[in-house]
Amino acid sequence: MNLMKKLILFSLVFILASFYGLKAQEPQINENSAEKEAFEPGELIMEHIGDAYEWHIATFGDFHLSVPLLCLVYSENTGFHAFCASNLHHGSAEFEGFRISQSEKYKGKLVEIVGNQEVRPWDFSITKNVFALLFSVCLIAFIFIKMKSYYQKNQGKAPHGFFNALELVVLFVRDDIAYASLGKKHGDKFMPFLMTVFFFIFINNLLGLVPIFPGGANLTGNIAVTCVLALFVFIITTINGKKEYWLEIFWPNGTPWWLKMPPILPAVEIMGMFTKPIVLMVRLFANITAGHIIALGFFSLIFLFGANSPASGYGVAPVSILFTVFMSALELLVAFIQAYVFTLLSSIYFSMAVAEEHEEKPAVN
Repeated sequence: MNLMKKLILFSLVFILASFYGLKAQEPQINENSAEKEAFEPGELIMEHIGDAYEWHIATFGDFHLSVPLLCLVYSENTGFHAFCASNLHHGSAEFEGFRISQSEKYKGKLVEIVGNQEVRPWDFSITKNVFALLFSVCLIAFIFIKMKSYYQKNQGKAPHGFFNALELVVLFVRDDIAYASLGKKHGDKFMPFLMTVFFFIFINNLLGLVPIFPGGANLTGNIAVTCVLALFVFIITTINGKKEYWLEIFWPNGTPWWLKMPPILPAVEIMGMFTKPIVLMVRLFANITAGHIIALGFFSLIFLFGANSPASGYGVAPVSILFTVFMSALELLVAFIQAYVFTLLSSIYFSMAVAEEHEEKPAVN
């Protein structure tokens, strides 16, 4: 019952905060024109799920409440530059020869103005996603350092409260993912990575559902982040591959000799080595991003109908909010499922690489 109350409360907070964020960005009357600008749901959605050089919180008329971040760029012409994103005035100003591009090629990116052209410098800025990454890493480290301290102070005692729930998740990852796929011997070897990647994805998925700072970043819905996670899986699998693993790729047992001959079967197997991490990358990116897009799409319906008449907007609002409540609850489940699936598939790929000849290799659909 308490869990249901918390879920309902979280959904209401999410709805109100998101509704307010959209309300703050309603089309306003231009000072030089009496016509209202058309509401663009696509632009709004991409702004919310994309990266930025500041953490936007709310808009009050012409005042934008945001947390400016640090811009770090290296120009081949003028060298290294470090400045606060507030100097760019939300992308409407130029500072030290740099600005946020509005062109189609570099839209939303920091560019250097060289003559009349925009040139991309080496960009090491602390963007919204980078800040969210650093925050989540510090949060995960803090949680597990506190957990270690708690167990050291309460040896022989059963944990309670938050640490009891955390222990259940840790044991789930160990017993039902690592040991189930790899056995105890290999499971302990890969446990640090599997545990880290599970909690990294899970916690960042949850933070992405929190609509207020420092939550709301679409970190696990960023293709670059999921690509790096999948790349780690590929490297670990490749490095730890035993003789049997490579034989199954280049000279599999039970296959006719004429089919084993290059280039057909080896090419297919080598391609499979790369498609596995690609599937991991795309699955996580697509599922997390889709959830944000659907929730924002329901909110956009209010303003799309409201553009025709206020009555239509108010009429469709309850339906949109109900669907968003459902999506918010579903996203809580998806946050856990996607972390579980990524970790489980990673452990299966590892087991295929380290399996001995007499061991049964797990099948992957």
